[in-house]
Amino acid sequence: MKRAALAAAFSLVACSSGAQQQQRQAEAPPPPPCEGASFEGASFTHCTATPGRHTIHLVLGPQNGAPYRSLSQLAVSRPSGSPAVAFAMNGGMFDADGKPIGYAVIEGQRIHAINTNKGWGNFHLLPNGVFFGDAAGHWQIRTSEDFAGHINNRPDFGTQSGPMLVIDGTLHPKIDADGQSLKLRNAVGVDRQGRAHFVISDEPVSFGKLARLFRDKLDCPNALFLDGSVSSLWDPEHGRVDGGPPLGPLIVVEKSAKGSNGKDRP
Repeated sequence: MKRAALAAAFSLVACSSGAQQQQRQAEAPPPPPCEGASFEGASFTHCTATPGRHTIHLVLGPQNGAPYRSLSQLAVSRPSGSPAVAFAMNGGMFDADGKPIGYAVIEGQRIHAINTNKGWGNFHLLPNGVFFGDAAGHWQIRTSEDFAGHINNRPDFGTQSGPMLVIDGTLHPKIDADGQSLKLRNAVGVDRQGRAHFVISDEPVSFGKLARLFRDKLDCPNALFLDGSVSSLWDPEHGRVDGGPPLGPLIVVEKSAKGSNGKDRP
């Protein structure tokens, strides 16, 4: 009887301890969305958007206004009462006026159609791709051809950029393993759990190294290059607001979650 009583007492203590630990974990704040990372001897900043914890928006400028052109202008122009920003990055290729040159959807409104034109530069190093999703946290990256052929409902946000870095687990066939072009670069990938990983290099890196980071370290079957040289990050938690050349579309990750909308054609 004594042994049974002792066992029951230990069981109660263990259950109580486990419940307290779970409560502490539930009350603990989530880790910062952005953190330092290293890969193949290079330094990066890695920011993660998690479904249910974050929402993602494409932003160009204030309603009916000119593009912000910088993350600092975005920061000072946020309307009062807006959800807290987890982080923001430049979000795709643009023209001299800062307007997108490829597919772009802002809050369910398409402002540029899919671009399948041939040309020069990173955007036209085919296949390029589209990063898109809804307010409920369903985020995807597809090649532009795949997107145009299979996505029938307009997403809540979307941005076309290029080139793709990783395509269904395989590196872009036209990207050298370590080319001679070394620049500050940023990109986005979606992992097998549906999280969106945003990476910006802290030093000049090659396309190949950036692509391998998404495939080998972050386990992202698909990843999309966002830009080089102008690559910028706003990380409020660490007080970072990058400056530099004028920007175009911006990807804003907020600390909130909303329901999905939008059944319009893309």
